[in-house]
Amino acid sequence: MDLSFVTSIIEWLQANIMQIIGAFAVLVIGLLIASVLSRWAERALSKSSKFEPTIANFLSNMVKYALWAVVLVTVLSQFGVETTSIIAALGGMALAVGLALQGTLSNVASGVMILVQRPFVVGEAISVDRFTATVQRIGLFTTELKQFDGLFVMVPNSELWNQPIVNLHRHPTRRIELIVGIGYDDSMQQARETLLGLAAADERVLKDPEPQAFVASLDDSSVGIGLRVWCATGDYMQLTWDLTEAAKATFDDKGITIPFPQREITQKAA
Repeated sequence: MDLSFVTSIIEWLQANIMQIIGAFAVLVIGLLIASVLSRWAERALSKSSKFEPTIANFLSNMVKYALWAVVLVTVLSQFGVETTSIIAALGGMALAVGLALQGTLSNVASGVMILVQRPFVVGEAISVDRFTATVQRIGLFTTELKQFDGLFVMVPNSELWNQPIVNLHRHPTRRIELIVGIGYDDSMQQARETLLGLAAADERVLKDPEPQAFVASLDDSSVGIGLRVWCATGDYMQLTWDLTEAAKATFDDKGITIPFPQREITQKAA
């Protein structure tokens, strides 16, 4: 090895020993502070009911990486490096990466918004676009759903966030509306009273709001008699099926007809 090269290194170290010590101290202390603040941010966010564990971890990592960047720039400045150009270069790189990963970053941004705004949480049933399913997992890139027929669906977060979301389980109660067609010769009052009797006999039907029975429509072949009742969200589907079955059976017992579609044809004599 060339002795002059070794000598120049030793001389440089002697001339810059204080900057080296200072840079090393800044590096060690900065990394320790970044680690402590990152863990503190994660614990603080995790304690808040507004933040899911996934978003708490994501934001704490963002804090850590931002502090790492500050430490790196500070260390380089200890050696007289022009940090303005480095910051500009890093900004350009970030812009290029952002453009290249535009779709991915859109999913991440949407995932963050879903986790913060919480239009749905794991375990709730939602209807969005062409999917009606139960939420299984919410990630930063995708959300995993399980349809009621058991099929697994993975949806990019940007597609969920940009669509109207109907949360089927967010509120504790739901309204059921049942429409039953009866013949024009049958008694509308009797049909209304029969449906109200079915509602009163089922303990799953809430008393408040009070059940309502009404004439919903005058159709070509029948008169639509409507029943509106409120129930607990968990009872909605089964109660809908039971009331529909009970309405048909009770109408049959009382002689109230549910007519088939009919059409009258009048033929003029030749």
